[in-house]
Amino acid sequence: MDKSMLKGMAVGGLAMVVLGAGAVGGYKTIAQPKVAEVVAVKEVTETVVTPRERCDNVQVRHQAPVQDPNRITGTAIGGLAGGLLGSQIGGGSGKTIATIAGAAGGAYAGNRVQADMQQKDVVTTTERRCRTVSDKSKKLVGYDVTYRLDGKSGQVRTSFKPGATLPVKNGQVVTTAPRVS
Repeated sequence: MDKSMLKGMAVGGLAMVVLGAGAVGGYKTIAQPKVAEVVAVKEVTETVVTPRERCDNVQVRHQAPVQDPNRITGTAIGGLAGGLLGSQIGGGSGKTIATIAGAAGGAYAGNRVQADMQQKDVVTTTERRCRTVSDKSKKLVGYDVTYRLDGKSGQVRTSFKPGATLPVKNGQVVTTAPRVS
């Protein structure tokens, strides 16, 4: 064998190795899966709390304004009535004492009766009462997706609800939403 033939075989062998390696790399690129099979999809939500003001009309009872805070009317009427009743009892100086005692007792009783009536005298009004309440709602955040790729399971979170498959690029699952044309 001469030298040129050996060189030719060496160059040819080297060319075969280079071409073979390129073919294997190209095959690997062609043989990579284009999609991953979606096994399960679970919605991910968060609770959103929104405060708002709630107002109601409420019936409220108040003590009515007092026209006679010293209860003079009740004292005077009670004193007159007691004096009249006392004057009906006895005679002479006993009658005078009975009239005075009746007037004093009647005045006290009239004062107490008017005080009791003033306490029970109420006025009902309607007042608007407001308070802050919180409304709770669910907000969709995304989807937890379980997938199978090359016989292995994995999980990703997407912002969109996937179909039966997810696209795969360079051996990785694509989690961005597909563009709608």
